[in-house]
Amino acid sequence: MTMSDVLPDGVERRQFDGTERLATRGEPVYGEPTDGEWRAWNPTRSKLGAMLDLEMDTGLEGDETVLYLGAASGTTVSHVADFAGPTYAVEFAPRPARDLLETAESRPRLFPLLKDARKPDTYAHVVESNVDVIVQDVATRGQARVALENAQFLADDGRLLLAVKARSEDVTRDPAAVFEDVQEALEDGYDILETQRLEDYHTDHLGIVARPR
Repeated sequence: MTMSDVLPDGVERRQFDGTERLATRGEPVYGEPTDGEWRAWNPTRSKLGAMLDLEMDTGLEGDETVLYLGAASGTTVSHVADFAGPTYAVEFAPRPARDLLETAESRPRLFPLLKDARKPDTYAHVVESNVDVIVQDVATRGQARVALENAQFLADDGRLLLAVKARSEDVTRDPAAVFEDVQEALEDGYDILETQRLEDYHTDHLGIVARPR
């Protein structure tokens, strides 16, 4: 498999200031370098960007329906909405959600939801069932539980792209042990296809690709 095979349509590796970087086409959001309509996707500010840069097989092809949990101010989800189809962005904290709304103004396929990812019933009336992909980046305890409770939205052949933050689960434990526990809990509802430490870009994070059972 070549490097480009794992990148979805609408995501390319392009030169910015002499360095090859991931990029999508869209309005800049967080001061990232641009080249014409392309903007660099910074993997040190994006767990999904790191997963793609590390050549994890995310299954993303472009034009998917996406449920993004933990959208924050929109850094990563803005890139997702540049190449995906309808993208539902769930964020609980009002301050970053305001930035997210601003980010969505130039992106008609991005739908911000000021909701708690731990309470999927509160947005079940808005989000389509059978979404192709759930991207999850929530800094909370019980990250596996969030993924399991939101599995109701995922198509049978869909994908979960999960960034596990060890310190959000338990700051006192060895990250490897935390990751093991999260994977074990996930297996209640998912088959894990691939895991990779995101250490090059994000300390004490694990990227997981899974599909619903």
